[in-house]
Amino acid sequence: MGFRGSTFSKPLSWHQGFLILQSCPIDVISGTKVWKRFPPRYVIMGFFLIVGIIALIAVAVAQNHHSTRNSKYGIVLDAGSSHTSLYIYEWPAEKENDTGVVQQVDVCDVEGPGISTYANAVKKAGYSLKHCMDKAKEKVPLEKHQETPVYLGATAGMRLLRLANEDAAKKVLSEVDMTLRSYPFNFQGARILSGEEEGAYGWITLNYLLGNFKQSVWPQFMPRLFFSTGTIGALDLGGASTQITFVPNQESIESPEDIVNFYLYGKNYTVYTHSFLCYGKDQALRLKLLQDSLQDPLTSRVQDPCFHQGYERTIDIADLQNKSCRPPGFTMSSYSLLQIEGTGDYEKCLASIDKIFNTSYCPYSSCSFNGISLPPVSGNFGAFSAFYYVMKFLNVTQAPMDKVIETVKIFCSKTWNEVKTEFPGIKEKYLSEYCFSGTYIISLLNQRYNFTKEKWQNIHFLGKIRNSDAGWTLGYMLNLTNMIPAEQPYTRPLSHATYISLMAISSILVISLFLIGYVTFCKPKCLKKEII
Repeated sequence: MGFRGSTFSKPLSWHQGFLILQSCPIDVISGTKVWKRFPPRYVIMGFFLIVGIIALIAVAVAQNHHSTRNSKYGIVLDAGSSHTSLYIYEWPAEKENDTGVVQQVDVCDVEGPGISTYANAVKKAGYSLKHCMDKAKEKVPLEKHQETPVYLGATAGMRLLRLANEDAAKKVLSEVDMTLRSYPFNFQGARILSGEEEGAYGWITLNYLLGNFKQSVWPQFMPRLFFSTGTIGALDLGGASTQITFVPNQESIESPEDIVNFYLYGKNYTVYTHSFLCYGKDQALRLKLLQDSLQDPLTSRVQDPCFHQGYERTIDIADLQNKSCRPPGFTMSSYSLLQIEGTGDYEKCLASIDKIFNTSYCPYSSCSFNGISLPPVSGNFGAFSAFYYVMKFLNVTQAPMDKVIETVKIFCSKTWNEVKTEFPGIKEKYLSEYCFSGTYIISLLNQRYNFTKEKWQNIHFLGKIRNSDAGWTLGYMLNLTNMIPAEQPYTRPLSHATYISLMAISSILVISLFLIGYVTFCKPKCLKKEII
């Protein structure tokens, strides 16, 4: 069959086709020499264009490489009631106002108790910090020492000491201040945080690390880490105090003293926060033991359901008594030592814990305890510090409330010998108190904060977020370094490096398509003949 539209009426033989193609220039037949049809200036221009595009990509990659990043550092010491921890943070200088970019790079736990215990030996308070500060000198690059800020925030332990002996608290802080100023960092001072500050900074830390403050330009249906939209509440449990902080659904909060207003990244937040001094797990246990001692002031022996059967402990009454943390109706005991015998009963332990909360009155529409207003809890919550560590020990960080209660019941019912055999690597003091701590957390969250079975599912027990510890320290540093702006910074959909790279790749594709189109549609004259 002949070619349609051809001048020939018969099919071409192979030698006729060969003679016709032989009349075409060799650069059309040979693919290796097709570029001879282009003038040399076009080849040179194309070569330099490709080299320029490759250079753009190389610059973009080098600009975004980790080794060229200009990093900044910050150090925060958390002086808690039971111990002190030092946190080192790092962030890229060019992105310091972006949410979520500050990351924890190291943590050091100070040996010994909290600084509040050194009221009678203040020199030891400063000396105890030296090991971790020396470690910080090694971790932070030498050229960054002078510009690295150092903050120390003391929490409930020092708040209690200040209430009991303000002069002693000042001396402890002065000694700590002197020690920290001796290091080559930019020391910004040591101070005692209020309970509301502690709760608010913990809330900021969680939502900053989760990226909840970012007003993204991407579609709202894109997945987010952990939670989809909005902020999450913060639940903090320390040794001497506990904090609850969240954005309530209701428009008005009945107790103005529990309101904190933030304007972060271009958005207003009305936050409820309250700190319960004396209701951290250590002080709560002291309150319960003092409450138990009131049952019969003539005997020094107490059978305690919050300790395992077979466990015995003798406690000096003077160690329990704290002028700022005493149960209602407290009177001095006639004996100096309190002898505890464990009976291991969850239900009775729960009942004895309930006595340390005053729920007899509530001047608001809803309360937690001790007449403190608490709006209905709503949304997701991150529970950290002792909340997390106790639940992790019991292996119920992701369990429903019924499972948590059943696990604590079983654990409390075990004998002391069984528990020591099962957990040989844990110090007896801490091991003996997990029954109480687990029961106390259930009482606090379920009965006092009203986390029902359905709402319990919204509690996420968190130890770390993106390799940073959940807690108040990061939020404290972010606030003092002004790294959370009031106005929302303009955020482009793509980073500068990604933008340059995509533009370069797009340019290559466009030029390649142009050349292919030219070769395909602008054929040499010999191929336009109607023989083919």
